[in-house]
Amino acid sequence: MLALAHAFPRSPDDPVGLFVAQLAVALRDEGIDTTVLVPSAPGLPAQDTFAGIAVHRYRYAARANETLAYSGTMAEQVRSGWGSRLAFAGMLGNGLRHALRLTDQIGADLVHAHWWVPGGVVGAAVNAIRGTPLITTMHGTDVRLLDSGIGRTLFPLVAARSSALTAVSSWLSARAAATDHSTTNRMAVTVAPMPVRAEDFPPGPAARGPRLLFVGKLTEQKGLHFLLDAMAKCQTRPTLEIVGAGRVDDRALRDRALALGLAHRITWTPLLAQADLAVRYREARVLVIPAIDEGLGLTAVEAALSQTPVIAFASGGVVDTIIDGETGILVPPRAVDRLAAAIDRLIDDPAEAARLGGEGRRFALRRFGAEAVAATYAALYRRATRS
Repeated sequence: MLALAHAFPRSPDDPVGLFVAQLAVALRDEGIDTTVLVPSAPGLPAQDTFAGIAVHRYRYAARANETLAYSGTMAEQVRSGWGSRLAFAGMLGNGLRHALRLTDQIGADLVHAHWWVPGGVVGAAVNAIRGTPLITTMHGTDVRLLDSGIGRTLFPLVAARSSALTAVSSWLSARAAATDHSTTNRMAVTVAPMPVRAEDFPPGPAARGPRLLFVGKLTEQKGLHFLLDAMAKCQTRPTLEIVGAGRVDDRALRDRALALGLAHRITWTPLLAQADLAVRYREARVLVIPAIDEGLGLTAVEAALSQTPVIAFASGGVVDTIIDGETGILVPPRAVDRLAAAIDRLIDDPAEAARLGGEGRRFALRRFGAEAVAATYAALYRRATRS
């Protein structure tokens, strides 16, 4: 099987696109071998292996312009100017050329595209030229593009060429199915999350200090500003570690924390390797996800496996990862007072936090464990290759 993606770990410690690699590893137990095709990045060889998975990388622009992949800002860059648009065209064109070559070289009986664009567009072209069955998975950022010009033009072609469309959360599935593209309305969008390796996130101790954790890129959609406002209202005065600082301009958020009198209670930490992040989960009393319209929220699953309860807005795909009152707490989106009250509740009651954390781990293993997710995708693959 050939997997197409534009984000994939560039080193053993890189968490970017790690779920693509984890799915490929989990599928080996289902007897499915995966070769991954991804764009190039500085300092990386054209061919490599990651956790025993064959990885092929292709150039798509002059090195100075190869900034689209791995950044999480592809759509914004493409909208910003012609240089990025040309690089995107190169990603599609060179991606197709290499995908066709690899399909023949490895005898791929299936293509699995992660994100409908650019991977799904390339996979649809491979299907049209070679007839290789295509599975397309939507992860979140790509669903937001469905009603854009490129979405209205290209997504119906991807959907028509896909033996199955999947989305990593029920919210994303519903959004995709609700678009006005006639092709989508004739095809169900299966909910099939990505796996999280439980062994990477062992449970932490029951007793933990009054420490909050936030993990994510500091964009407006991730909602850190809501958490800062809530912290200013908390009676328990918890501390907060923010993991993901420096990936985008965060000066406005730092200024906000300073203005709210929170600077001395906040630690700003850059993106961490998975092993280091796992330690942070085990040390925190609560993970807070104040995002709006998050595609899934794998950080909630990672925290749950670490027996760390999650407080989040009841928005987007995060609702698939938390059972309110049983494995964590969901509060209405943008309700800062309710968010502050939920934080105070679990800081004041460590026994309740420990109870939620224990139930959260059991729930995460059932729903997001590698074995369960791999079985779901293996069944989709087998149906596609038989049709």
